[in-house]
Amino acid sequence: MLKVAADDGVALGRAAYTLGCLGEDIIASITLADRSLDLSPSSAGSWVIGGWLRLWAGQPDSAIEHFKAAINPRGPFAGAFLGAGVGCVLASRFNKAEAMLLRSLQGLSDWGAPYRWLASCYAHMKRPDDAKEMIRALRAIPADVVPTGIPYRNPAHRELFLSGLRLAAGEEM
Repeated sequence: MLKVAADDGVALGRAAYTLGCLGEDIIASITLADRSLDLSPSSAGSWVIGGWLRLWAGQPDSAIEHFKAAINPRGPFAGAFLGAGVGCVLASRFNKAEAMLLRSLQGLSDWGAPYRWLASCYAHMKRPDDAKEMIRALRAIPADVVPTGIPYRNPAHRELFLSGLRLAAGEEM
């Protein structure tokens, strides 16, 4: 597919995301996503893909910049707010994370990810009541508290996320 779609920015972005999801070489996936942006610099979807890949690679600041580039005032993209919020959590900027994650809930209220990240964020902010409320909302969807696949390659980032979920769910550390 990559040979056939070498000049199709959207196809390259989707291929980069798929390879990143499958656990392939994350740096190669980022390189492919960057090529996608070279071909389609105004594609919000390509910016978001580049952002997620950078989050998974352990580059939250670079990821946040990609998500910000995808946010369009005429049509906010909830996935970009989610990604920026996740990046802020991973960078331990919890107040900024809360604002972004709450914005993401406006468009993703039927999906578990915003609730999980808000629960983890609130737990790290030492706001247990808010964290528990996010866990209750998550279970009402219904969704698992801990997702089955966690693509974050940086062990410290994975532990930050999971320790927040454990605290939010009231489990011992």
